[in-house]
Amino acid sequence: MIDIKIPEIGESVREALLAQWLRRDGESVRKDEVVLIIETEKVTLEISAPADGILQILVQEGETVRVGTIVARIEDVAGKEDKEAKKPPEKSVKPSGEIAEKAPQPESAGPALPEQPAPEISPQPRIEPAAPPVLDQGVIISASARALAEKKGIDISAVMPSGPGGRITDGDVRLFIEQHGFEKPDAGSAKKESPRAEPARKAEGALITHEETMRKPMSLLRQRIAERLLDAVRNTAMLTTFNDIDMSRVQALRKEYGEQFRKKFGTRLGLISFFVKASVAALKEIPEVNAFIDGNDILYHNYYNIGVAIGAERGLIVPVIRNAERLGFEAIERAIVDFAKKIEENRLEISDLEGGTFTITNGGVFGSLLSTPILNPPQSAILGMHRMEDRPVAAAGQIAVKPMMYVALTYDHRIIDGRQAVTFLRRLKDLVENPERILIEI
Repeated sequence: MIDIKIPEIGESVREALLAQWLRRDGESVRKDEVVLIIETEKVTLEISAPADGILQILVQEGETVRVGTIVARIEDVAGKEDKEAKKPPEKSVKPSGEIAEKAPQPESAGPALPEQPAPEISPQPRIEPAAPPVLDQGVIISASARALAEKKGIDISAVMPSGPGGRITDGDVRLFIEQHGFEKPDAGSAKKESPRAEPARKAEGALITHEETMRKPMSLLRQRIAERLLDAVRNTAMLTTFNDIDMSRVQALRKEYGEQFRKKFGTRLGLISFFVKASVAALKEIPEVNAFIDGNDILYHNYYNIGVAIGAERGLIVPVIRNAERLGFEAIERAIVDFAKKIEENRLEISDLEGGTFTITNGGVFGSLLSTPILNPPQSAILGMHRMEDRPVAAAGQIAVKPMMYVALTYDHRIIDGRQAVTFLRRLKDLVENPERILIEI
């Protein structure tokens, strides 16, 4: 037997949620085949089979376990067969008490007696676990959840799924029972209507409406996000300052060189790379924005690890572009694409999330016009980008329509003064509005 354990993920990670078993109990698996997806407070990880064999699941999906817990075992079928083949020949006991090996009996010279057929013993059929049935609507439901629903007389299409991939779990059915008080109808009684059915009419003709609620446990990642945000609000003196940026020059550069950039590097020229490069230049001039508070000390960083917030289904994840001061536009854009792919494929590692000194978040991709981002402790500042839209602005004594973007800098007032925050944003604005200065570093 080979154990499958929850691996050590990072010093701060103590437990993990078994989000989804990709193989069923009793199935054959191959070495390095992904059999389990786990969620932690920081990342989602795939767990592979350590060897070929039969999977024996010990902990069901949906359970939260400590790091190091054995959640399954792999039975080495090949090794088992080898042991069977190497067993010594069966021995029998003579009447005298001596032990002799059983050997094939020689053919008798006498007349052959009719061979008595041995009683047939039907082998115990091996019961394969049934695959979770798929409903017409494409929703997967576990066998235990379906059995419970049938027992209580519940229309399964009325149950809201919460499991991975839209799976209806046993907990979803129990939650539905708690909310609606369903019981199995008596024989001959009419089946209760689903709460999703058309509202029933009272005898007087009035409509009866059904108020639906759903309770769903927070994921470990969402719990961690909530905890960190509350810590930031409680333990820092947050303040936000704003500015707006004329994006005309950046857009002109992207339009003129974007296709050449894509053909040469295989990735698009986005907006984030301009803001990362401009932020690094501004951080060099205002080092407090790149510093941390450590007790009664200020910890200054002479490197620039820029966290870039990426929205995912499970929550906002902030992978870190390390030593961004050494990277060009292509390397920055490539890093962001690689992080997004890792998040989608559950390959993000703890090391991808640690060590950031400054964060950039772009709410503009979701249509945000203006916001006040919350700090990502222990960092002292975070830059918020927003949607770009054409607005009339005064330029050279005339009104012109230009692509404008609001930016927001939230900072810890304990370490960063208003003058430093405003100076940082003005420098950022100047660099983005004149991107050639980024290239020649003036």
